[in-house]
Amino acid sequence: MASHSKHRVYIPTNARSNQYLMAEIKTDDAFYQHFDSAQTCYETLSQRFFALAEQAGLHNVHMIANDKLPVVRYHIEAMHFQTSKQILFFYDPAVHEGQNLFISPDYQARKIRLLFLATGPDLRAHAAQFHQQVMNVVAKLKDELPGQDCHIKIRDHQHLSYDLYAHEKGHKESYGYKLRGLYPRYKARQCELPQQHSAISYVTLSLPMTRQLKQQFGASGAANFAPLYLALEEQFLKATRDKKLDRLAMVANGLTPLVRNSQVDQCQHNAELQKISFDPDAPGQQFAGFWDNDNLVETAHFIIVAGKEDNTEFGYGHFMNRVEEALSVFAKNLGVDPARTALTLRFHQHISYMA
Repeated sequence: MASHSKHRVYIPTNARSNQYLMAEIKTDDAFYQHFDSAQTCYETLSQRFFALAEQAGLHNVHMIANDKLPVVRYHIEAMHFQTSKQILFFYDPAVHEGQNLFISPDYQARKIRLLFLATGPDLRAHAAQFHQQVMNVVAKLKDELPGQDCHIKIRDHQHLSYDLYAHEKGHKESYGYKLRGLYPRYKARQCELPQQHSAISYVTLSLPMTRQLKQQFGASGAANFAPLYLALEEQFLKATRDKKLDRLAMVANGLTPLVRNSQVDQCQHNAELQKISFDPDAPGQQFAGFWDNDNLVETAHFIIVAGKEDNTEFGYGHFMNRVEEALSVFAKNLGVDPARTALTLRFHQHISYMA
């Protein structure tokens, strides 16, 4: 995809934008002692939370009190699904609203998560305003919580999703983005975030394990898929090395990748989530590969994390141009058919702090 400036990346106008904020309240036995039961706690807090959100004009909010992690994606239909570790939210910000309390019978949550899904048109332009609306609700609710020492962690997640091959499929219109970091972007809109915060920006590419790929690398009918995964790793590392992209991961073990800043979170996984931690400040290559010889997955995920040096005064546009170029070469070397394969690319921006 051609760029008219190295600091501006041109993204298809049919790209989908999502933003959500999560406020995490750590709870313990002392916290629950202020209520007759955990169930009473959740019902009381959720009623107050929903009322405050309604007053603030926030119309897609959820309270999660079963220690499951929310995953948010765009979809033309509003749906949510629960697994043992996650709650997947699908929605269209332009049209969908929602208000739900998620609990498990006889279960006392270690954290109460308040989830705010952005709604309306042009989410990126209104991201700072949405953040301020959310923080007003959180501040009011915090004042009403029992106990004097309640710490709430705020996580602001934004991502822009599009098909790397949108142009080849006939969508010719694009829009130029500088992709500024969240902290300076919010500051320019009079939304001051704490100096003490953690931020990370990265790109994910979802690669379907098509019949063509399986045949090309001898995975059809095989019992050992190491040759396929090693070939994918080799091509990915080569394409990114040529564009000086050093913080990388490949997740092909069937788990959902969860990217974090290693300065505050360490790498771990459970039955559904593969947490991967990177240090954006550290020089040199950081690579993590997750796959099993005997497990052929439907989709492989490739991750490229921006470093401190990629967050220029202009934004992440130059980083994103290099990422697109590298991933285009990667896909071409794999023989991916642009007309028949959807390669979903997501640019993620996360920032978190204690409130």
